[in-house]
Amino acid sequence: MLPALRQRIRGWTRPRAPEALPVRLDRRRIYVLPTASGLFFATLLGAMLLGALNFNNNPGLLLALLLAGAAHTSLVAAHLQLSGLRIEAVAAEPVAAGSMLRLRIALGCADSRVRRGLRIACGREAATTLPLLDARGATAELRLTAPRRGLWPLPRLTLSSIQPLGLARAWAYCWPADVLLIYPAIEAQAPPLPLATAPQGRPQPSRSGEEPHHLRDYRTGDALRAVAWKASARHASLLVREHERQQAGELRLEWAQTAGLPYEQRISRLARWVEEAERSGLRYALLLPGQPAIPAGHGDTHRHRCLRALALLPQEPAHA
Repeated sequence: MLPALRQRIRGWTRPRAPEALPVRLDRRRIYVLPTASGLFFATLLGAMLLGALNFNNNPGLLLALLLAGAAHTSLVAAHLQLSGLRIEAVAAEPVAAGSMLRLRIALGCADSRVRRGLRIACGREAATTLPLLDARGATAELRLTAPRRGLWPLPRLTLSSIQPLGLARAWAYCWPADVLLIYPAIEAQAPPLPLATAPQGRPQPSRSGEEPHHLRDYRTGDALRAVAWKASARHASLLVREHERQQAGELRLEWAQTAGLPYEQRISRLARWVEEAERSGLRYALLLPGQPAIPAGHGDTHRHRCLRALALLPQEPAHA
């Protein structure tokens, strides 16, 4: 019942639907309620007022009224911490599903007032606090766990503050209409890359070169001569050298090469091969069912094109 009640309350608050950025926070979308400290302070003030009235203690009555005025002013000040804020833009670099996503939020002010202690949260998973926000603006960063692959609509962001006295919490919501691209999860233990094709049409092994440029975990089928024994002893696990790949062949990554695997694992394996081919300096093409073939290429733009195509494959196709 409690989640349903929370969902209903969220349906009453503004905004009720995704909105285009930039967004300015005004009085109609800022909410203020006392904190636990504020409720305790109100109870204490009530007791002071009753005692001062009962014993006709004018100094006590004056003190209680002064404190009540300060508490009321803190409600207005908390509201002003958010009033006039602008959420300029929200962006994040694509990452693999299940890894950490860095969500950057650009904030600005419509006036010259300085805001302190502004808290920005995305659900219950991530939150950050900006110590100071002035007319120059600032950028906040939230670290979220990337959900499943594909286009991810951004959830509602919560901006809040308990400044200046901590007696009241003012908050507002922002629901960006932007969507983020999430790459497929990368298979942890994948077999080596398929054979590259030479310009004459003959297959070439996709492993060559003599200079190791990094180490990776051992996978079944790796040659024992490629094991870095000293590094493995230091890390208490088998590590394998990967070498520079300098052949001029082109690599074809095809959906048919992953036959026999579950649907999502086929996507994860192709994503792993794309990453390895890019890291190794190979030119590679990608062929997926129901999509135009992506011709051979190399570089960040080509990598993004291939991973995007894999990310946007249907979640539950009629046949895998």
